[in-house]
Amino acid sequence: MFVITLIAKPGKLQPALVESLRNAWGGQSAQWLAADEAAEFAVDTKPVNLWDVWVDVQEMGVDLVCQPLIGRRKTMLLADMDSTMIQQECIDELADEAGVGARVADITARAMNGELDFEAALIERVGLLRGMAETVIGHVLATRITHMPGAATLLATMKANGGHAALVSGGFTAFTAQVSAQLGFDENRANTLLIEDGKLTGDVGRPILGKAAKVQALAEITARINITQDDVIAVGDGANDLGMLHAAGTGVALHAKPSVAAQCDVRINQGDLTALLYIQGYAKTEFV
Repeated sequence: MFVITLIAKPGKLQPALVESLRNAWGGQSAQWLAADEAAEFAVDTKPVNLWDVWVDVQEMGVDLVCQPLIGRRKTMLLADMDSTMIQQECIDELADEAGVGARVADITARAMNGELDFEAALIERVGLLRGMAETVIGHVLATRITHMPGAATLLATMKANGGHAALVSGGFTAFTAQVSAQLGFDENRANTLLIEDGKLTGDVGRPILGKAAKVQALAEITARINITQDDVIAVGDGANDLGMLHAAGTGVALHAKPSVAAQCDVRINQGDLTALLYIQGYAKTEFV
């Protein structure tokens, strides 16, 4: 048994679309998780034309997810930070303050799209920050960093239902520490910017937390809290997230780079982070 979930921006999901797909695919009665925003129905088998329909409904501003019905509600959230839990790329914001924003942003985009080796790209970008005052980090945190819509609700709802939450980023601990505390993550892992005499050295601590380290974090944390990797919903947007997205029970590509989204079965492009609650079967009335 599979469940089809349809998600759009508030007020944008048409009941006629839900009923049309339910009829076409022989689904059971539709359940509305949020009026005119999210609905679901069960089907016996995965539709053979799923991805053709996915393309069509994307043009209508609707996300379409098909997954096994059993086991879809998870007990752990494993999340990327940059452009996932927050709306920015931290290193790009630091670089902008240093006057090398355009150069660093280009490298970031190429690395997240899988065109560049993540570790080499990180080392190159951090090198361009050499000599920056440490105080700039606090300034960027206070003036430039904003949470992704739905982030606080996602964390609060999963935590209220006994979930564990881990923030695992290829970014920096100076940022994950604050974002983790603000949103309610249980733990966070990231890279460390090296600082001497109040200034960035232009280097980052080793070993560098990249794609493999995110997979390792998934394995270590699930073993420690005595759950399986199938009990995890992971979310990210970049090429360095693909390992954990594939290893988790449910891997969500959130507003991801096209080359990344193409390798994931669950793609959220229209909704915000509350979409991760809808695909687990939470109704909006259950949100915290």
